[in-house]
Amino acid sequence: MNNSMYEVDNTPPTTYEKISSFFAVLGGFIFSSIEAIVVALAISVVLYLFFMTPHEVVGTSMVPNFQNGEHLIANKIIYSISKPKRGDVVIFKYSETQDFIKRVIGLPGDSISLKDGRYYINDVLLDESEYLASVVYTSGGDFLHEGETVTIDEDMYFVSGDNRPHSSDSREFGPVSVDSIKGKAWLVYYPFSEFRIVKHAKY
Repeated sequence: MNNSMYEVDNTPPTTYEKISSFFAVLGGFIFSSIEAIVVALAISVVLYLFFMTPHEVVGTSMVPNFQNGEHLIANKIIYSISKPKRGDVVIFKYSETQDFIKRVIGLPGDSISLKDGRYYINDVLLDESEYLASVVYTSGGDFLHEGETVTIDEDMYFVSGDNRPHSSDSREFGPVSVDSIKGKAWLVYYPFSEFRIVKHAKY
């Protein structure tokens, strides 16, 4: 019977070998990190181009639910597979250089009126207690006056800011077209202390 003997090299590694091993490990770590960053950036670009759109809240028209300077991401494909719903917070193109954030109040075909500072949809009082304080008074504007009723055309949406005394919205400039709506607010990501998923009212 033959016994096989294997020699074990107990010679400690030289300084050169230690340095070479360190840089080999470091190089592998850096390469893996760069690879992960590139993949993350690629995913972010795809999401930005095809699925999401960023928006900065400018002004106080959506206070207290959205503050001036907050940054959010909107889902821009959801309305290609479904229609905006009453209560949705949407981003829409107001002009060539400006986007607005507002809440959908009236849908196509709705009759909408203002009575005693409250919205009525199809002659039914709209319960906005989920996102508005009871003391908030909704005044009329150039398009929708107090005591007046208007009917929303096809593919048009009546939008309103939550901060009614300080919001320029459909009361002033009328309903917005579905084609101008860029997305549904999804996530507030800045300031980091205000990070949250956007809640949309359900009636």
